[in-house]
Amino acid sequence: MRTIGHYEILDKLGEGGMGQVYRAHDTKLNRPVAVKLLSADVADPAARRRFQREAQMASSLNHPHIVTVHDAGEWEGLQYLVTEFVDGGTLKDWAAGRRRTWQEIVELLLGVADGIAAAHSAGITHRDIKPANILINILITKSGYAKLADFGLAKLVEQAARAAPDDPTRTLTEAPTRAGIVVGTIAYMSPEQASGQPVDSRSDVFSFGVVLYELLTGRKPFAGKTDLEVLQAIIHGAPQPLPEGVPPTVRIVVEKSLEKDPWTAISPCEKW
Repeated sequence: MRTIGHYEILDKLGEGGMGQVYRAHDTKLNRPVAVKLLSADVADPAARRRFQREAQMASSLNHPHIVTVHDAGEWEGLQYLVTEFVDGGTLKDWAAGRRRTWQEIVELLLGVADGIAAAHSAGITHRDIKPANILINILITKSGYAKLADFGLAKLVEQAARAAPDDPTRTLTEAPTRAGIVVGTIAYMSPEQASGQPVDSRSDVFSFGVVLYELLTGRKPFAGKTDLEVLQAIIHGAPQPLPEGVPPTVRIVVEKSLEKDPWTAISPCEKW
């Protein structure tokens, strides 16, 4: 049995580009936790800074629909992040279980929309909203309780507009994203992400709209045979209409969220 500090590793939950996630037991506080371990293969200075940024940003958010960060540190040269353990899989698993009604979808994701708004109020853009980053806790309610996770691609909104240039307390947490660099998960990108342009909170609104559309229809709004075709569809294409059974209020939220022009997009919470 492997241990990291006072965390007893039990089994692997998943693996991604940044590292592995394990189910573990906090022996000090006697509680289940999830431990995210940064892969040694990507542990260059840039990846380490990104991992540290995830810990700092996620720990600054206190919201019932955002996964709570308990701890962060380094173990045998590897960085780790400890969060609450959410028992129930991801939104992708939840949707695959059976066809969900629009009422169930709205009820589950309304809290996530509020969590996204809270992150935006704190100056944080997630930049990778997708079903795999929304965890479902099946122990709280029978239908599930959703929490937004993984701020690994998030970026603090530049503080320059909030502080005078000569303010001695002004700090830049990260250099601005360079134009032409595509970051995120292709199917859930906003048009500005797909074209390698700078993004802000409105990009999250678009990605959340993609998630809503997919759950309501059973298909993604923008598709193609190749990644390039998908990117082109996101930038220039239009999704098929939502099913007739979706009520006007929900329809408006999804359609406005998927506006190509970020200036015409709305917060997911504005209409609900």
